[in-house]
Amino acid sequence: MNKDILLATGKERTVSAVWADVLSLFKGIVLIANVLPVLTGFWLAVHFSGTTFGDHLDVFILTMIGSTLLMAGALVLNNWYDVDIDTVMARTQSRPTVTGNFSLKMVLFIGIALSVIGQVMLFFTTIEAAIYAFIGWFTYVILYTIWSKRRYTLNTVIGSVSGAVTPLIGWAAISPTFHIVPIVLFIILFIWQMPHTFAIAMKKYDEYKAANVAMLPVVYGFKMTKRQIAVYVACLLPMPFYLYTLGTTFMVIATILNVGFLAVSIAGFFTKYDLKWANIVFLYSVNYLAILFVMMIIVTL
Repeated sequence: MNKDILLATGKERTVSAVWADVLSLFKGIVLIANVLPVLTGFWLAVHFSGTTFGDHLDVFILTMIGSTLLMAGALVLNNWYDVDIDTVMARTQSRPTVTGNFSLKMVLFIGIALSVIGQVMLFFTTIEAAIYAFIGWFTYVILYTIWSKRRYTLNTVIGSVSGAVTPLIGWAAISPTFHIVPIVLFIILFIWQMPHTFAIAMKKYDEYKAANVAMLPVVYGFKMTKRQIAVYVACLLPMPFYLYTLGTTFMVIATILNVGFLAVSIAGFFTKYDLKWANIVFLYSVNYLAILFVMMIIVTL
């Protein structure tokens, strides 16, 4: 391993400390959350195309590794660009870009290298999958991180596009995405990211305000944010019925999840403990997404 990585402030660092920095640099949990929809999109494309998983094993490997590397590259570039505001926000002050454990030049190189390698790998699947992947990368790195995040509350809407294309990447590696299932998956992910991100912005209100980041709660307050959360969650209600081809069991469970999500959202209008409520919304949203996309795979086994 590169000696420069293992050294910090003149002292040798433990492997576990370096690994923790790597996970922080790649935003490990966020990366996993974005890889899951790629897997689900790929699996469902195989299912609806009437082929078998084994028929596409080589494409699967290229798709998963390529998309993971590309998304990791985008997340690393986000860390590289945001180092100034990360020094202000308590939740990001342990990132290696802030602590200096990784040099910014090295981080920039890693971000570009991973992005290029991932994009090239996806070109060996289908052009359509590669295009969706590039759209996601460009939206997150250029339109969200560099252009809109610090300027406009619409940064959340713009950033949501990058996360929403992930199932399209997986599906397009097998079949064209002109199909109701991948389109609805895109819509679900786009809508879901709004209340999820708003909840985080409420939880970290003081930090975003100190860093002068134009998140919705910072600019328009908690009342507006609560209304926006409820509206977006309500938009999820009809989505399971467009996925009727996944079966009754899926539609019932997904609808129950949506109703529960809406109930939690509406509860925000009656609570005096906004930050505690925002944390509940955040936790519900994370589990909601994981259950929903894993369930899509289970019901089609």
